[in-house]
Amino acid sequence: MAASEVDVALDAASASYKGMSSDNIKGLVMALSSSAFIGASFIVKKKGLKKAGASGIRAGVGGYSYLYEPLWWVGMITMIVGEIANFAAYAFAPAILVTPLGALSIIISAVLAHIILREKLHIFGVLGCALCVVGSTTIVLHAPQEREIESVKEVWDLATEPAFLFYATLVIAIVLILIFHYIPLYGQTHIMFYVGVCSLVGSLSVMSVKALGIALKLTLLGTNQLIYPQTWVFALVVISCVLTQLNYLNKALDTFNTAVVSPIYYVMFTSLTILASVIMFKDWDRQNPTQIVTEMCGFVTILSGTFLLHKTKDMVDGPKHADEENGFGEEGIPLRRQETLRTT
Repeated sequence: MAASEVDVALDAASASYKGMSSDNIKGLVMALSSSAFIGASFIVKKKGLKKAGASGIRAGVGGYSYLYEPLWWVGMITMIVGEIANFAAYAFAPAILVTPLGALSIIISAVLAHIILREKLHIFGVLGCALCVVGSTTIVLHAPQEREIESVKEVWDLATEPAFLFYATLVIAIVLILIFHYIPLYGQTHIMFYVGVCSLVGSLSVMSVKALGIALKLTLLGTNQLIYPQTWVFALVVISCVLTQLNYLNKALDTFNTAVVSPIYYVMFTSLTILASVIMFKDWDRQNPTQIVTEMCGFVTILSGTFLLHKTKDMVDGPKHADEENGFGEEGIPLRRQETLRTT
C-alpha cells in the first residue's frame, strides 16, 4: 500500500515537471553568453571612465569626455554584444528565467574587478558568488514555459491592458521626479537615485525588448511582423529606454564603486522586471503555487549572494594608498562620501 502511494507520488511529480522546452534552452544559452559579455563590459568601461576622467570632466559630474576614450568604446561594444544575446534570449524564454541569470554577470564583474581593478574580493564574496549560482540554478529548473504568441498584436494587447498601463505610467512618473528633482540634489551622494532610474526604465525596456524580439523571431520564421505599427512603437520605446539607462549607468559607475553599483542595480532591475513580466505576460498564471514559491526562494538566494558581495567591500582591510591618505578613495570620491553611503 505504501509502495503504491510512493509510486503515485513519483508519477505525479514527473508529470508536473516536463523539463525545459527547446525555446527555454535556447534562451538559457543566450542568457549565459550575455552575462559573460556584460560582466566583462562593466570592468572595461570602468577602466575607460577612469582614464577619461583623469584628462577631462568626469561622467559623474556631467562630463562626456569618455566618448573620446577608445577603451570605453571597447567596453561599450562588449556590452552591446551581451545585450544582443540578451535580446535574443527574451525572444525565446520568459523574463522570469532570463533576467535573474544576470546574477552571473555580477560574479564575472566581481572576479574581474578583483583581478584588474584591485577591488578586493573577500572570502564571503566567494560565498556570495556561490549563492548566486545556486539561486540561478533553482530558477532555471522551475521557470515557466514560454507563452505561445503568434503575432506582435497579441503582445500589444497585453501591454495595453489596464494593469500594465498603470504600472508603466507609475514608472514614468517616478523616473521624471527622480531625474528633475532628486538627482540634481542627491545624485552625487546617494547611489539609489542613479540606479533607481536605470532599474525602473530597464523594466519597461525589457518588456519592449521581449515584444520586439518576438516580432523579429516570427518574421524570420515567415510571418512578417514589420508591417505592423506596433512593432515600430516597441522599437522606439527600446531605443529611448536603453539610451536613458546607459546615461545614468555611466554616471553611477563613474561616481560609485563597481562592486556596489553592480549588485544594487541587479537586485532592483531584476525585481522590477519580474514584477513587470508578471503583470504584462502573466507568467505565474501558468504555474502552480509550489513552482512560484520555489522560484522566489531561488531569487531570495540570489539576493543573499549579491548582499554578501556588496558587504564584502567593507570587510577588506588593506594598506592605505596615497590617495586615501589625502582623503580620496581609488575612484576620486571623498571617503567621507563613501562612509555616508554605508550608513544610508
